[in-house]
Formats: sequence, structure tokens, C-alpha cells
Amino acid sequence: MTGVEVKVEGLSKSFGRANIWSDVSLTLPPGEVSVLLGPSGTGKSVFLKTLIGLLKPEKGSIVIHDTDLVQCSESRLYELRKLFGVLFQDGALFGSMNLYDNIAFPLREHTKQSEPAIRDIVMEKMELVGLAGDEGKLPGEISGGMRKRAGLARALVLDPEIILFDEPDSGLDPVRTAYLNQLIIDLNAQTDSTFLIVTHDINTAQTIPDNIGMLYRKHLAMFGPREVLLTSDDPVVSQFLNGRRQGPIGMSEEKDTAQAEREMAEAGDLAGLPPLKPQLEASPGMPDRAAVHRRRERVDAMMHELPQAAQDAIRRSYADEGDSGGSAWAGPGDREREQVTVGAGAGAAPGLEASEQTRVVPSAPAPTEAPTETVAARPGSDERPTDVHPRITDDAATGPARDGPARDGPARDEKARQGGGRHSFRLFGGRKGPDS
Repeated sequence: MTGVEVKVEGLSKSFGRANIWSDVSLTLPPGEVSVLLGPSGTGKSVFLKTLIGLLKPEKGSIVIHDTDLVQCSESRLYELRKLFGVLFQDGALFGSMNLYDNIAFPLREHTKQSEPAIRDIVMEKMELVGLAGDEGKLPGEISGGMRKRAGLARALVLDPEIILFDEPDSGLDPVRTAYLNQLIIDLNAQTDSTFLIVTHDINTAQTIPDNIGMLYRKHLAMFGPREVLLTSDDPVVSQFLNGRRQGPIGMSEEKDTAQAEREMAEAGDLAGLPPLKPQLEASPGMPDRAAVHRRRERVDAMMHELPQAAQDAIRRSYADEGDSGGSAWAGPGDREREQVTVGAGAGAAPGLEASEQTRVVPSAPAPTEAPTETVAARPGSDERPTDVHPRITDDAATGPARDGPARDGPARDEKARQGGGRHSFRLFGGRKGPDS
């Protein structure tokens, strides 16, 4: 089942006289991972809270399943919120509840499942994020990184069709950020849900999403497929995605025009597009991500509208990934069309309209599954070779982390490959070790 399309039109939000952003319009494609970027204080978290109805915009619409969340009744809004899973910036756990009860809360609030069924779901999600064995701890007894992962487990218990992540990597070290990014991609491959991630991590923004958007100067500067944003020559987008000091963005969001122009003149060697980083792929044994095929079809359709330098960079990246013919991911059915949205007054390049022509290209060969690394048994012992599974660790009290086989690994792996049953797979877990 493909995730839900979220269509935002002309959305504006203010707090008193302070305008946060105006006339924001974008469409989150169903089943794809989108990232929302922007300097600090541009209202990214406010946008997430507005999407789920926690904040009311002054004007505009948010349409899901043909229902406008801005105008609908409270009872209908309550039902639509069940489609969402939300990882808040600080975890937003109840301080008086242990982790088990925090994660079980949505199931008890929104379903009529029995306690044994709830326990099975909660323990599955806790194991998924590497918190097995910590269910009795209170939020105040664990680290910030563990609270973040407990919040993610709670966001997943209802198997939502739309998942919102508010800076999921804040408070995590680089290693656990890498694990979390892989988990996000594998979740999307397994569920085909619609994801929206707010982040400041440039590596995450360059390697995770199918689509990227950027808020700047109270407007949506740009939103579109990752290839278009990562090859954009817009000064704001290029500066932010490359993490450079030279450009329009300063410490106070907007620089003096003369200063920005002087810095750009001094940085002549920054001209040219850097190579596109490859998008993170799903782990071996996971289903192929359908979102990649859909996005590349849209990029292929609009390719001739892009500057030549951008076209060359995109084709090089596809060639490096073994897709030398351009998009080459076309599948059956009607092609989708999308416009790259450019916000008014954002100083961005003109909007790019999707092509009305269809270019037929041969299908790319199906990716082969990576071989599983094994650890040989010690000579003279009765042990059998075991598979090495990725691990992340939690608690410093029990010593350093070690690799080892996952519990009931073969059955679980076979279940993941077949895509059957509840969304069940493991990236975090294993023996304990230091947490962030």
C-alpha cells in the first residue's frame, strides 16, 4: 500500500504580528521521503505542527484524502490524525510513565487491542530501535539519544501512513545517526509510507530524501526531487546544501547585500557543481523502494528543463549508480508529473514545469542482493558459522558492544523478505554498550 499524498496550498502562519511564513505550497508525493531544510528560526517545526492540526494557520489548505484539515470538524481531524506518526524534536515523552507505557499510549488511546497484543507490538518496536530491556525505565533515567529513540518507537506503533520526523538526528552521535538514517530508508521500503523529515544534518539531506524543500525569508524557496535541488544554482539553496559561509545566509538569516556579493566574488573557486552523493539504499533483504522509481520518472520527464550543468551532473550520478541511460527506472502505468515549486519573493530560480513528453528508456536491471558476511567458527569447536547483523547499543553498564546473531534471525529475515505480517525488521539491537 502506497502512503498518503499531502497537498498544501497557500499556507500562512503568524503568531500575533510576527509572520512565520506565507503562501507555502507543496505536495508531499505518496510513499516518498521528503526533507524540509532551512536556517534556524524559519518555522520548520511550526510547519510540522500545522500539518497535523496542532496549530491553526491564518489561511491556506492542507488536503489529505480529499479532506481539508484546516476547515474540517474536530471529530474528522481526530480521525485523520490516526494516519500520522510523529517524532517530536525532544521525544515528548510523559515524564511520569516508563518507556513501555509511553510507547503503548497510542495503542491504548486509539485501538481496542488486548494487553497481550499491545505488549507484542510495543516490545517489537522497542527491539527495532535498540531499547529492548529498557521498558521499565523512566524518561529521566535515560540519555537524550535514548529518549529520541523511544519517541520513534511510539511514532511507529500504529503503523502510520504518514510519519513526521522533527530533527531525528539531534542529540545522536554520528554512528547512531547513520543507523537511524538506514532505519528510515528501510521503514520506507517496507511500508511505502509518506515521510517528512526536518533536519539540519547536511549528509542526511544529501543522501536520504527523494524530495527536498527549503524555507527561507518566510517563504518556501524551493521544493522538488533531490536531483533538482542538489544541482540547483540558486545561491540560497546551494549555500545551505553545501554548508558554505559564502552566500546570502548569515548569522541573522539575512546578510547585508554588499557583504554577500563581496564574499561570493572572493569565492570564485566555488563555481561548479559538486558530485551528487548517492542516495542511501535499503538493506539487503528489504523490498526494493518503489519511491525511487516514481521520483526518477519525474526527473526524467523534466530533465530537458534543467540547466545543462545540472543535466550533466544528474546523468553522471546515474551512471555511477549503474544507470547510464538517464532515469531508466520507468515502470508500468501512467507517469506522474510534478512541478518544482519556487516560493514568491524567495530569490530562487524560475519554476520548472514538468515535460508533457514521455521518453521511453529500457528498464534497469534489478539490483542484486549483497552477500551476507559470516563469522567462521573457532577451529575444534562445535559452533556453527553465524551471520553478522548490524548493531547499535544502549547501556554503558554492561560493557562494550559486540556483533552477534539476531534472535530468531532466519525466520525474521524470511518474513521481511516476503513483506508479510506486521512491519518487522531489525537494525538496532543486540548487546548493550555506551549510549549517546
